[in-house]
Amino acid sequence: MTQPVGPVDASKNPRYAGIATFARLPRIEDVPRADLAVVGIPFDTGVSYRPGARFGPSHVRESSRLLRPYNPAQDVSPFAIAQVVDAGDIPVNPFDIDDAVAEVERAATALGEQVSALVAVGGDHTVALPLLRAVTRKHGPVAVLHFDAHLDTWDTYFGAPVTHGTPFRRASEEGLIDLTASCHVGTRGPLYSKQDLVDDERLGFSVVTSEFVEEQGLDAAIARVRERIGDRPLYVSIDIDVLDPAHAPGTGTPEAGGLTSRELLRMLRSLSDAHIVGADVVEVSPAYDHAQLTGIAASHVVYELVTLLAAQVDRSR
Repeated sequence: MTQPVGPVDASKNPRYAGIATFARLPRIEDVPRADLAVVGIPFDTGVSYRPGARFGPSHVRESSRLLRPYNPAQDVSPFAIAQVVDAGDIPVNPFDIDDAVAEVERAATALGEQVSALVAVGGDHTVALPLLRAVTRKHGPVAVLHFDAHLDTWDTYFGAPVTHGTPFRRASEEGLIDLTASCHVGTRGPLYSKQDLVDDERLGFSVVTSEFVEEQGLDAAIARVRERIGDRPLYVSIDIDVLDPAHAPGTGTPEAGGLTSRELLRMLRSLSDAHIVGADVVEVSPAYDHAQLTGIAASHVVYELVTLLAAQVDRSR
């Protein structure tokens, strides 16, 4: 195997210079083959409150310039053991949700044939539905580990069935989700009624709330998640609003009382032996960000996911 092409060398080209690919990695067209791809989905037509997540992919890339090639927390050099690339952005229709969702599914399916797995950067959470459709073409129904302040299993908004608050209801109805092994983490805040929780359980989700993490501790939360997801093929979907607004102000629907960035990163690292088949990090809205707090948190989340996937690629050889 040829040696993977890594990030631009910061000792020869300043971090603040050059094209802002994720972690200054090569573009997919600049390498002969790739194992993993980071891809942007600049779409936010499905939001119900603050818009702006269409600018999330470029903001996360810009915020990732300081990432380095060795991850000491996982003891892995992800860019040395797998060819990781930036696949650019999927161009989507900003005026038609159905057309945009279809385009994301087509593009993610095609890209998934070139690489082992994708980490998508949104964009709003609507994009999780077409991404799940694409990944289940390869793997069948998957366990979904969903980090979010919100359930995202509501039915419709203004009669629209596909929005950023409905992707996991639609995915469950379409048979994309393993109903025995899926889990929300970090949910909190007011709901429309207690029926929301009843519906959510019927749709296949267990819940580890933000309050559970606070009251029982992170180790208990990790144990509960690992027991739930087991060894199934796993899709990880992360709405950056799972973090408290103190850690991620730049998002469309912030809720007080969230996880810290340190807690989220540790929970991701606990998945080192899981069978991850894809992931997304969504809802970064840079107009509400300050000093790149949200962008930096999101870029580190993507980095941890890429590290987990690179180690998985390396083990499979």
